[in-house]
Amino acid sequence: MMQFFSRRDMREIVLWGAALVAALIAIVAAMRHIQQSHLEQMAGESAVQWTRFVAGSVPGIELVMAGGAVTDQTLDHLKRLRQTENLFRFRFYDPEGDLVLSSDDLGPVADGEAALARERATLQPESREDARQAAREATTLVRLHEGGTANEPAMYSEAYVALVRDGRVVGVVQVDVDQVSAANAVRAAFARLALVVGLVLHVLAAIGAFYWFRRLRNQRRAEERVRYLAHHDVLSGALNRASFSDEIDTAILRHTRSGTGFAVLCLDLDRFKEVNDSLGHAAGDDVLRQVAQRLFQTVRQGDQLARLGGDEFAILQSGVRQPEDVTRLAKRVIAKLSEPFELSGQSVVCGASVGAAIFGVDAVEKEDLLHKADLALYRAKSEGRGEFSFYDASMDAQLQERRTLTRDLRQALESDQLQLYFQPLYEGDGESLVGYEALVRWRHPQRGFVPPSEFVPLAEDTGLIDPLGRWVLRRACAEAARWPEHLSVAVNLSAAQFRNGDLIEIVARALDESGLPSSRLGVEITESLLMSNTEQVISALRKLSAMGVRIAMDDFGTGYSSLAYLWRFPFDKLKIDRAFTQNMENDPKVSLIVRSIISLAHSLQIRVNAEGVETEHQLETLRRHGCDELQGYLLGRPAPSDVLPHLEDDTVPAGMPDANAQLALPGLESKTETEPQALAA
Repeated sequence: MMQFFSRRDMREIVLWGAALVAALIAIVAAMRHIQQSHLEQMAGESAVQWTRFVAGSVPGIELVMAGGAVTDQTLDHLKRLRQTENLFRFRFYDPEGDLVLSSDDLGPVADGEAALARERATLQPESREDARQAAREATTLVRLHEGGTANEPAMYSEAYVALVRDGRVVGVVQVDVDQVSAANAVRAAFARLALVVGLVLHVLAAIGAFYWFRRLRNQRRAEERVRYLAHHDVLSGALNRASFSDEIDTAILRHTRSGTGFAVLCLDLDRFKEVNDSLGHAAGDDVLRQVAQRLFQTVRQGDQLARLGGDEFAILQSGVRQPEDVTRLAKRVIAKLSEPFELSGQSVVCGASVGAAIFGVDAVEKEDLLHKADLALYRAKSEGRGEFSFYDASMDAQLQERRTLTRDLRQALESDQLQLYFQPLYEGDGESLVGYEALVRWRHPQRGFVPPSEFVPLAEDTGLIDPLGRWVLRRACAEAARWPEHLSVAVNLSAAQFRNGDLIEIVARALDESGLPSSRLGVEITESLLMSNTEQVISALRKLSAMGVRIAMDDFGTGYSSLAYLWRFPFDKLKIDRAFTQNMENDPKVSLIVRSIISLAHSLQIRVNAEGVETEHQLETLRRHGCDELQGYLLGRPAPSDVLPHLEDDTVPAGMPDANAQLALPGLESKTETEPQALAA
């Protein structure tokens, strides 16, 4: 109990208890005061009534008050009045407070005078003073007394009533009434009232105690929750990074004292981003909760599980004697997380990669141990999905290289090191130039040209893809605004630009700032982008189409459900993937597929673009099939904006030479099979 109550709580209990006792004492005192006041009021009222009755029914009473002789008739009336119930004594005083008659002296006149003389001698001064005060103030005074002699009741009232005639006090009547019965009745009534009040107080106290204890319990739970949240991840229930760090410190201390070995395993989910993009963040959170539950079931007692952030978890494995111990745990984890996750009736497979570092073998410092476990995870992911790897010293250099490249890419965005190259787009005849596709290139100050296949995935992993996409769109519109009016520009959009929710505003701003008509801007999306957050993407595309922007589906035919999107959204253009174009010469079936795609698109009034045109045979085949638009090395390689074909002539013969020799280097070609599609723009 003392563990539940703090010192502050005990002080509150004492204070509330003291307040309750004080309230009870005050209520008892108040009730006693009310009881006495009620008895005094009753005594006063009955005394006044009796006095009025005496004044109206006893002959010669005023003469008696004035000190005159008491007649036998007067005595007879007074004797009868003395038999009034509960009245055990009365006295008459003159206006000066002197006793003139007492009920104890109602014998023969001689005897009465002697008894009156004796009573005057023994009369208490307080009685005379009370009578004088009642006469002076023409009021009624009431005193309650507890009887002290055998002739007096245990409780009686003593009332002094001024007798007034024609506005003049002619005397004072003292009426002493036995109040034992009345007091008992009042006490009983007040006892019942006190019982009710006591019960109400107890009920109120019980209610107050209930709410106080509930508040205290909720406060304790809130404090425990705060302590829990200070050490745990809210979503998964695993330790947070700070607490995991403390656990490593404890494990290091234990290792120092007893030599107990331990290892740190870092893991993250292989397909978590796909789940987030396709099913939403709520589904992603559900996956993380289920991952934590499975990991808790997988680790042994004494091992510690932490969520370091996002979809990255870490395990502190204790009692490690040899690397095989770590390997067995890592394989159990990979196997457990490779099982499907059930999400609102959908089955989702994520899988995980694991990297590990052993204390005392790979590192002897906490931060170094965590760093090397993270490097091991990076190596495992680079080897494929669902892989496990120990730390390898060569990974330090690779990671440093990646970090340096990320820093340089961020700087390139800020210092305008990036360039846009434009690959020409021709009508189906291969002669009439209709526009360009914008492709981003990075000329590094030290490295030279960095292949898009290297820096675009890096931008996607590090969150730079969104500012990169904004830059490409803004710069492409600005360049195209300077071209002849019949030329358009095509820009690839990334999934990040759709996820952020401000794509429409960004496109509108780019068009407005450049002055480029919306009909001259085309945006290209891949089918994989449509498969994630389909409704959100289609809604954004409809708004772009309403603005007059042309919409193209890139790499058509390489996905799973391309045909399903053709009727859900009216694309302006389909772009046949270069794999189809290049295999038409080798496989007649591919040529039939290309012809079928073109025929299908034309029946839906959709233009068709063929990518990767590199030979005259491909060009002639596509012409025969009726392809609307062509692009590829045969027609023109990507080039900077200052050496584009339209600057010399509106048409360029097939097989035009490269405008810049460096563009023929690997990784700098236009949309090769190794170049990422997210930002070919």
